[in-house]
Parts: sequence; structure tokens; C-alpha cells
Amino acid sequence: MPHIAVVGSGPSGVYTAQSLVQPGGLPGARVDVLDRLPCPYGLVRYGVAPDHEKIKSLQGTLRAVLQDERVRFLGGVEVGPALPPAKVLELYDAVVYCVGAAADRRLGIPGEDLPGSWSATDFVAWYSAHPDARDEGFVRGVRTAVAIGVGNVAVDVVRMLARGAAELMPTDMPQAALGALAASEVRDVYMVGRRGPSQARFTTKELRELGALPDTELIVEEAESALDGGYREPAGLPAAARRNVEVLRGWAGRPRRGAAHRIHLRFFLRPVEIVEGRGRVAGVRFERTRPDGLGGVSGTGTYEEVGAELVLRSVGYRGVPVEGLPFDAVRGTVPHAAGRVLRGGLVSPGEYVAGWIKRGPTGVIGTNRPCAKETVASLVADAPALIGARSARDPLEGLVAAGARPVEWDGWRAIERAEAALGASLGRGSVKIQDWAGLLGAAREDRRA
Repeated sequence: MPHIAVVGSGPSGVYTAQSLVQPGGLPGARVDVLDRLPCPYGLVRYGVAPDHEKIKSLQGTLRAVLQDERVRFLGGVEVGPALPPAKVLELYDAVVYCVGAAADRRLGIPGEDLPGSWSATDFVAWYSAHPDARDEGFVRGVRTAVAIGVGNVAVDVVRMLARGAAELMPTDMPQAALGALAASEVRDVYMVGRRGPSQARFTTKELRELGALPDTELIVEEAESALDGGYREPAGLPAAARRNVEVLRGWAGRPRRGAAHRIHLRFFLRPVEIVEGRGRVAGVRFERTRPDGLGGVSGTGTYEEVGAELVLRSVGYRGVPVEGLPFDAVRGTVPHAAGRVLRGGLVSPGEYVAGWIKRGPTGVIGTNRPCAKETVASLVADAPALIGARSARDPLEGLVAAGARPVEWDGWRAIERAEAALGASLGRGSVKIQDWAGLLGAAREDRRA
């Protein structure tokens, strides 16, 4: 009976497990889905904004796979120095790494490390209760914030900064983050891109949500946006870009109405320095850019400074090396051929990748399905040479012998019950537990019950 390990329980990992056990997959396969965290679902739990219930409902689809009798969830198992890839491969017939892209791209400008300057991922992890997140007092003393980037993550953080407590109360946001955002004095939020509106990466659905926020006005600089030929004449744009431009053009014509929150959508501004004042962020200095005729932009030598106490960069992700796996530092991915891991340019038998660590941080959640299927097809083709080389014992025994203390599905269910009880005690729905001790304590309850 082939026993496969999938490292990572986000969409790419779960879709890989699903492809392995469904018709057309690997006959007779048993799949262990390992995750460093005691909770499954990856970015669906820790990256999707808490007010996006429809997207978060994808957890139900992922859950059905992880509850399949041929699939076993083993949380709290970290592949790395203590449990190297070579050891994992001894325990399983094959291993598929679906570890995502956990690091943020940096701006590479002066002042980026000042207090008050963070990656958007740091901020998202805090309000999503990731157990590695720290409460850095993100919004304390902040009246103006700047999000650098014009993708969906930037839209998410801007929306969270402008949301009111009444709208966030029904979500599973941790209580500490809810209290901090409820007490926030943020009034102005800037979302800034170095290129034009027609080249923005956010989706129209996400963009429109900004316009639906209570007591919030959207400010679009008409003259600035019109530097973009696609903004002036959107008819020739691809459908998605055209819809975005149409929304922005509608906002540009609105009069100011003195709302409590103002969201400024700015374009053709490239950050060149995060400005310091009294030892922390005091603003961002931008250079005005203009289209270069090749799809990019060039600097104009004209500068503008936006005062702010908080800067969140949202300019993309990159993969993080797993000790013991090859890594392409330029691409931020594991070298591969159709999902087969390459070591020194040669296929490493039994080792595979899927998801962002395979192709880079591109696409949407659904993009992981065909990506996983390609990798599984490679694994199935290789299976005759892989199956049967390992010991016949249950790999779980080997993981425990190596020092792992896996959180199995019953442990995860205990965490869910604890989060429901926490929410009930606060007069809310289910509320996420935000620290390692709390999560592991709740998971171990199923063993004491």
C-alpha cells in the first residue's frame, strides 16, 4: 500500500491529497497531510480576510478531503532541521512539498525597517490570529496609513483599517485585534501603486467592496489616473481591467462628503524612502512616474511626500527555503520538472512540489488544482519505481520516534470546540485562539477527555 506525505495543508496541499486518492490518482494510496501548525487550511484560515465569509467557506471543501478515510491530518509537524526531508522520505514512498511562499518581497528603500513599517503579511497574520504573529501595536496612535501595492491583499488591509467594530464583531477575528481596530483613530488610508489604474492587480469584486464601506468615501485623483491611456479610453482593455477602470472613474466624479474614513487610491507613485520622525515612521516619499510605452514606468524626478504613522508594504510574496531541499533564490521556488524536485539538475526520486513553492506566488486559489494534478500525474508515472522501498510500518511511528507530537484530526476538532466556547464567552460567534499555548492546550484536551 503506497503511503505518501503531503507537506502543507493549504489549498495546494489538500488538492494534492485529493488528486492522489480520487479516481485517476494513485491506486490504494494513503496520504498523510503534514503541517507545521496545529490547524489546517493554510492561507484560507490565516490569509483570507475575516469578513470574507464566502471565500473562507472553502474550508468546507478542504475539510471533506481531510476527513476522507484515506487521508490523515497531522498538524504540529515541522519539516526542517529536526525532521529533515531525507528522514521524511525514509518514512514515506514519496513526499510532495506544498509549503507556499511565506516571505514578503521588500521595497529595498531607506527607512523600510523603521518602527511603524511592516509587511502587509505581518498585519494580516495579526488580525487573522496566526500563532507566530506578534501584537506590534499596529494602529496605536495612527491617524494616516499607507498601503504600498494595488493587489487584493492591499485592498484587504485597507478595508480592515476602515472597517467599524460592528462590522467586524460577527467575524472570527481574535478579540485583541478586534478591540484594537475598534479603538483605532485611523481616518485616512492611502493605497498607492507605481503604475496606472489599468495595470492594478486587484479584482473588481474586491475593489467594489471598498465603495460599500459605511461612512467611508473613496478619493480618486482624476488628473493622476488620466496619465494612464487605458483609464482615458478603457474600451480596448481586457474585461477585468476595464471593469476596474469603470469603478474608479465612477468614484473620481464624486464630491467630497466629509465621511469618517477616507480611502485615497493613488497611482503613478513609486516609493523611494520611508521618512523618519522621532525614531519611527512619519511618512513616505514618492517619485512621480509615467508610462514608458513598454508596459512599465519611468521616474520623472518629481517627488511628493505623504505623511503617515503606519506603512504596510504589499508588493508580493516569495518562497522560503526548507532546510534540506534545493532552492532557487532568484525565483523563490524549488527547482523542478513537472513537479519533480531537481537536485543539481537531476530528478530526485520520490520528492515533488506543488503550489506556490513550485510555480511562484501566482494565480488564485483555484489555480492550485491543475498545478496539483500535474504533480500527481508525475508521481503516478514514477510510482512503480518508488513503491515498496520503505519500511512497512506506519510512518506515524517514525514521526513520533523523531520527536514529533502530531495533532491529529480529533485534536483539530478540539481546537474548533475551544474557539466556539471562547466566542460564546465573549458574546460572539467562533473566535480564533491566537497563541501556540492556547492552540496546543486545546488540541491536547481530546486526549484527556
